[in-house]
Amino acid sequence: MVDVHCHLNFHSFEKDYDEVIKRAFDKGVKKIINVGTKIDSSKKAIELAQKYDDLYAIVGIHPHHADKLEGNWLEELEKLVLRSKIPLRETKNPKVIGIGEIGIDYYKYKSNDIVDPKLQKEVFAKQIELSLKLKLPLQIHNRHAGKDILEILYAYKNELLDPPGMFHCMSGNIDLLKKVLDLGFYIGFDGNITYDGLAPGEETLLTDLVEKTPLDRILTETDSPFLTPIPYRGRRNEPSYVIIVEQFIAKTKGISSEIISQKITQNVHRLFNI
Repeated sequence: MVDVHCHLNFHSFEKDYDEVIKRAFDKGVKKIINVGTKIDSSKKAIELAQKYDDLYAIVGIHPHHADKLEGNWLEELEKLVLRSKIPLRETKNPKVIGIGEIGIDYYKYKSNDIVDPKLQKEVFAKQIELSLKLKLPLQIHNRHAGKDILEILYAYKNELLDPPGMFHCMSGNIDLLKKVLDLGFYIGFDGNITYDGLAPGEETLLTDLVEKTPLDRILTETDSPFLTPIPYRGRRNEPSYVIIVEQFIAKTKGISSEIISQKITQNVHRLFNI
C-alpha cells in the first residue's frame, strides 16, 4: 500500500504529523509521498521526507498560487530539488521524486477564485520544462481544465519522460482518461471514489474511471487532509486511509486487495523509482 499524494506539510498536521505518519506505517502503508503546493510547503515536504526512510517529497506550484508568485520562483523551485554533494557539482536530492502539484484549475472555490487562465498555463508550462530539465515525473492537478492541460502536454509530447508522470485525483470523462493514458500517464484515485453521485460540474462517475483504468496504470492516494473516504467523510483525512481507497478499487474491479496492492507497488516503483 502506497499513498502517492498527501499534504502532511499543511497546518492540519502541524501538531501530530509524527503520530499520523507512524499510524500509517503501523497499519501497513509502505511508502508516503508528501506534496508541495508552493515554495514554503515544498520546503516543508522535503524537511519531513528527510526524517523518515519511506517518506518522499514532490515540489511545485499549485495553480491556485500561480498569481501569488514572487521573485525568481522557478529558480527557487529548482534549488529545492538540487543539493550540492561535491564542490561545483550539483546532484538531485533522492528524496525529491517529482514536480507537482502542478496543473490548471477552472473550478470556482469559496476560498479561491479562478486564477487568470493565461497565467495558470504559463506557470504550468514552465514547471513542465523544469521537470524535463531535471528528469523528474509530473504530478498533475486538473479540475475542469482537461482540454487546456492536454493541449499543453501535446506541445511537449516528444520530450515527455517515459513514463511522464501521473494525474492526481483523476476526474473528467472517459475520452480524457483515454488521451491521458495514451500519453503514458499513470492515474491516481482518492477517497472521493467512495462518494455517491457525480462531483460538481462532472459528467462521469469516478467509479467508471476506475473501471476503465488498466491495473498497470493505477495509483492510490489520499490528498490528506482532504477527500476523506467513507466511512470517515467529514473528518480529517490521513495516509492510513489509503487502505480504504485500495480496497474500494479492488471491489470495483472485482479483484483481490492483494493483487491490487502488488500492482500498485510495481506502478509506484516504475514511475518514481522508489
